[in-house]
Amino acid sequence: MQKREERGVHVGEHATGQVERELPDWESARLFLELVRRRSFRAAADHLGVSVNALRNRVSRLEQSLGVKLVTRHVDGVRPTAEGERVFKLAEDMEQLSFEMVHACSRTDSGLTGEVKLAVTEGLGALWIGTKLVEFQRANPKLTVDVHAAMRSADVLRLEADISVQLTRPTAKDLLVVKLGRLHLVPFASQAYVDTYGSPKSLQELVNHRILLQADDAPEAQDFFDNIFRHIRPDGIVAVRSNVSSVHYWSIARGAGIGLLPTYVYAVGAPIVPVNFGVHRPVDIWMTYHAGAAQIPRVRRLVDWLIRAFSPRTFPWFRDDYIAPEDLRREYRGRPLKSPFEGLGDDIRSDIRRIG
Repeated sequence: MQKREERGVHVGEHATGQVERELPDWESARLFLELVRRRSFRAAADHLGVSVNALRNRVSRLEQSLGVKLVTRHVDGVRPTAEGERVFKLAEDMEQLSFEMVHACSRTDSGLTGEVKLAVTEGLGALWIGTKLVEFQRANPKLTVDVHAAMRSADVLRLEADISVQLTRPTAKDLLVVKLGRLHLVPFASQAYVDTYGSPKSLQELVNHRILLQADDAPEAQDFFDNIFRHIRPDGIVAVRSNVSSVHYWSIARGAGIGLLPTYVYAVGAPIVPVNFGVHRPVDIWMTYHAGAAQIPRVRRLVDWLIRAFSPRTFPWFRDDYIAPEDLRREYRGRPLKSPFEGLGDDIRSDIRRIG
């Protein structure tokens, strides 16, 4: 029997007993994005220029509108729940679409002028950021990006750079820190090397090969190599030890031996092949800048661009989870990539065959 107030009402218009949820707005999603990226209410609030309580209330309202718990607190900061991870990825898509709408309406901003100093590790500078900066320059023609690529991390506090992209997490309290993504280092060799000497199937088989090492100031790198050679004496099998990524890469590509490289190098077309013998090293990518610099529009513009340039959502080789090099192209859904190695493959292969 129908309730009196529902008599004569279309069946599709009867009350369901469910409470209507408020649709989440983009501003709340944007605040949630920054909270997850900075893993701290305090750091996110400082970056956004809002109070911690205002940020907490906004995230709580977003949780209520979605009907799920998005984040939990831990001793090391805030972590997204499983539902929070899904909402974070959707919010990243929303962010990307908002950027594209802005760019569609106005490709340039004549009001932004000046210079931004960007410090980046030598490998990422040459083989990733350097190949994509043309996108930033075309959208910001009056801005100058001063790129300093080196193995040593720049001191942002001492104004050596406005922004630093590095592989070690900064510890200074006055800096804002964002995890951009993760590198996955695996062994690579040239095809000519594999054709000539074969491919090792285990660490023990490395004694029959030439190994290329990149040594830097990062202690975790040395620990990693020490672990590889724990049961093998490296004497006589290490062919080249270098302190910069470019020398290390070209030694591999030219057929000098087997060395570790990030999988993104293979994804963008490097003339090398993966060598699978169970070695994989993840390395996080960190962006850091001074809190005051974030209030400068030209610095903010480059910060936002760098977040998009390393987006794990767009570029699968920067995800936390490991994807085999051979599968990266299939996982990629973005625009066609411009390879920095285009035209070099045939020349390198012919040189290696002459050397061999």
